[in-house]
Amino acid sequence: MSTDTPDPSPNGQTPDGTKKPDLPPGLADDSDDQDQGASDQETSPGTKKPDLPPGLGGENGESDAPGTKKPAGPPGAKKPAGPPSPGSDGDGYDGPTLPPGYGGDGAGEALSREDFQSDQEVRWCPGCGDYAILSTVQRLLPDLGVEKENVVFISGIGCAGRFPYYMDTYGMHGIHGRAPAIATGLKTSNPELDVWVVTGDGDALSIGGNHLIHVLRRNLDTQILLFNNEIYGLTKGQYSPTSDAGTVSKSTPYGSVDRPFNPVSVSLGADASFVARTMDRDPQHMKAMMRAAHDHDGTGFLEIYQNCNIFNDGAFFEFTERETKDERALFLEHGEPMTFANGTRGIRLDTLQPEVIDLEADGWSVDDCLVHDETSKELATILGRMSWQDDDGDPIPRLDETGTQLPRPFGVVHRTERPTYAERVHQQIDTVTAEQGEGDLDALLRSGETWTIE
Repeated sequence: MSTDTPDPSPNGQTPDGTKKPDLPPGLADDSDDQDQGASDQETSPGTKKPDLPPGLGGENGESDAPGTKKPAGPPGAKKPAGPPSPGSDGDGYDGPTLPPGYGGDGAGEALSREDFQSDQEVRWCPGCGDYAILSTVQRLLPDLGVEKENVVFISGIGCAGRFPYYMDTYGMHGIHGRAPAIATGLKTSNPELDVWVVTGDGDALSIGGNHLIHVLRRNLDTQILLFNNEIYGLTKGQYSPTSDAGTVSKSTPYGSVDRPFNPVSVSLGADASFVARTMDRDPQHMKAMMRAAHDHDGTGFLEIYQNCNIFNDGAFFEFTERETKDERALFLEHGEPMTFANGTRGIRLDTLQPEVIDLEADGWSVDDCLVHDETSKELATILGRMSWQDDDGDPIPRLDETGTQLPRPFGVVHRTERPTYAERVHQQIDTVTAEQGEGDLDALLRSGETWTIE
């Protein structure tokens, strides 16, 4: 791989003389979204910005759409203030030296998508769903009101691991599975930073599984974007922790015998305070879920169904493609009845078993449908497993008791407010300091039992 820095093209991502890879239908910057006909105007020539979902077009990025508005936190759930910065006592310190291209005054400048595009060539396979995710993040960041020099992307190993290279922000390409650990240290020591973790199903749920569950239970104030393509793409097509049973791959030539992980269920089991699911082929929904995760005080875990068109093409097409999406995808909105198929079908609970009801026949109406409550952990558990497995004995299979296919939920599955990890750490430090005074490292090293080596 060349170490030369490629010359940026007008969109800042493709070197001169090369053609940007074609994306799947609905993902190209110069085409309409698969499910939406309109697009916002974009300053970059030849590109179109997808329409925002209702309520997400405000000047300050605020949302009043159900399921996307940040709830008021409980008493004590306020984001912690960062440690005192040098110069607060008038020592003339001007702040850290910023990389070229950073103005340093952040909020004083209106940012655009191009401000977050690096000059590096994007080296994903043509048609990869990662392009849509990258584009959506770059479109979202200018709307968040965060100073550019405070944005950090941390990644692990895998195709998703290259994400920090393509963002003109601070970032770190970490080692396999350790992105949550790096993010924990960074966010705890610098709470003012806006830290994003970018990972894949292999990186997060295999060697990184232990790190993932602990960052979720601690409730670190960060966003975790888990790209799930149900395969190892970077290492050329081995089965991953989320691959379906029976998956034939280079490492399972006769089919996988493993039972796959369900990322939503794993995160709920780790007591995550925010869990959501979206898809690469619906940029508007994906952007709304990223915004909701960012607005949440705590760990915002977002599973993104991402198509690997080389080694696992079509893994999620039943949920993402126009021909089947309406019948197979259930889009959740807080406080709204669960309906799908253009409002002709709904979900009701028979004891703890979800079932599909026909709202145009059989005497059912929308009033009989289950209403989504994203604050209910019990409901989230049911939704997280709904439409997941067909194995005998599974309490919530893909089919209900009548043999009708259950849709798969997308949106905010669960959200709850509780103090963040960094907040509690700094509160503890303040309490101990108030009781014992400022520490003296030199005195500590020279106290207690000491000895001299001659």
